[in-house]
Amino acid sequence: MQGGIQAFFSHSNVIKSAVLRHLRVAPPAALSLMFARHESTTPATRMEEHGFESTTISDILRDKGKTADGSWLWCTVEDTVYDAVKSMTQHNVGALVVVKPGAGEHKSIAGIITERDYLRKIIVQGRSSKSTKVGDIMTEENKLITVTPDTKVLKAMQLMTDNRIRHIPVITGGGMIGMVSIGDVVRAVVSEHRNELNRLNAFIQGGY
Repeated sequence: MQGGIQAFFSHSNVIKSAVLRHLRVAPPAALSLMFARHESTTPATRMEEHGFESTTISDILRDKGKTADGSWLWCTVEDTVYDAVKSMTQHNVGALVVVKPGAGEHKSIAGIITERDYLRKIIVQGRSSKSTKVGDIMTEENKLITVTPDTKVLKAMQLMTDNRIRHIPVITGGGMIGMVSIGDVVRAVVSEHRNELNRLNAFIQGGY
């Protein structure tokens, strides 16, 4: 997947270079017209032109809609690993938030459990998923790599890549409000990058 992203970015750099060459060879009158067009854009348009570098985690959560409103899937530390993995399979997700038992409506986060935890700590070690509790293999809260809603998507991608993780909790002062995956981040980056390429193409063709 990361190779595909690099290829996509490489392609975009070719287009950007073409834009720069186009600007260098354009006659002064044409350049004046181009900049006049650019300056005449509305504030909303100028904001869009910031591109994927300004996209934040809150944008991803908003795009995910109902799945990001705090009703994310969870299990407790007392659940068996078997039940947790079964829930992941049924809902087609790769991680569950783990909460402490008896927390009532305001669940207290204990950590997260992922498919990787299951593979490394159950399958590889020959343990029984039906007799092992989630709390025994989860990544504990104090060891979690987290982001906030204001974290830039590119920063989140870097954190996930550097720490070799595929899921990252989103935390605010009031606690955990959601979780994003590497798939969410990649889709956001590719989507915004594609929009940027479209804007550059429109600029070359006189769309601005």
